[in-house]
Amino acid sequence: MGQVLAAIGEALIDFIPAEKGCAFDEVTSFRPAVGGAPANVCGAYAKLGGKTRLMTQLGKDPFGDKILKEMQGFGIDTTYVARTNKANTALAFVSLAKDGNRTFSFYRNPSADMLYTPQQLEEGCFEDLFALHFCSVSLGDFPMKEAHRAAIAKAREAGALISFDPNLRFPLWPDRQALKDTVLEFLPMADVLKVSDEEIAFLTGETDIQAALPKLFVGQVKLVLFTCGKEGACAYTKQASGYSPCEDVPVADTTGAGDGFMGSFLWKLHQAGVDAAGLEGLTEAQLNQMVDFSNRFCTISVQGKGAIASYPTLEQMGE
Repeated sequence: MGQVLAAIGEALIDFIPAEKGCAFDEVTSFRPAVGGAPANVCGAYAKLGGKTRLMTQLGKDPFGDKILKEMQGFGIDTTYVARTNKANTALAFVSLAKDGNRTFSFYRNPSADMLYTPQQLEEGCFEDLFALHFCSVSLGDFPMKEAHRAAIAKAREAGALISFDPNLRFPLWPDRQALKDTVLEFLPMADVLKVSDEEIAFLTGETDIQAALPKLFVGQVKLVLFTCGKEGACAYTKQASGYSPCEDVPVADTTGAGDGFMGSFLWKLHQAGVDAAGLEGLTEAQLNQMVDFSNRFCTISVQGKGAIASYPTLEQMGE
């Protein structure tokens, strides 16, 4: 089994608002924080001591410089991060409700990551690979979509586990049916799938996870992670399930919380020596332990601002 978690997709700057509980036009200032779901998942895994690498493209601009510098500081391998002057680095402005939940406004038309092509994938990206993670933000009708398709095929060939968090961002898709069709096209390619309580109705037509599971266990999918915000999280294989409640804590910012859950769960799988073939053999006790670990990881994260910067280390988790 390989050691490295690789992720493909966007790395961007999240602009976090100074105030919670107000609309965009009422925010007085924004603070830049490195984000983007694939980058965040790498950040969580790296914070816990794992080896990670990111496949993306940044603009040749100060925001790209900032992302590169901070990712390297977090211990993420940026060897395969390309730079271009054909488009700028993606930006996302965030507004926060009183409960810490977010609304996004993206500056990405196009952004540098969207122009990343299959030809830019290097063989070194797939060496010593434990898992490849991806999301739906970069699956629109542009070159990065085909880069995903090629990367998934190469990772599968290398024996890596494939992980998918749709991480739906409706403002990026003028056609919601196109988003649904694309997610359902890529979903069967994954071994591990993460969905939230806000996403299952859109993807499956079901509001109950038990009714939705048969529609999620398709293709290669062997493990479904289901996150429910304050209600906790569940993990399901076809044979077993696990659950962990969520501790009630003051929430400052939920940005990157789902990515933190994903990255920390993948880290626990690696620590347990579980590859794609071993997912179906996970027991209820193992699933409970893994979901509990990721819930505790997120509990710490949401009390801080931003994504990777708020993620705890293993020591901070008391492990």
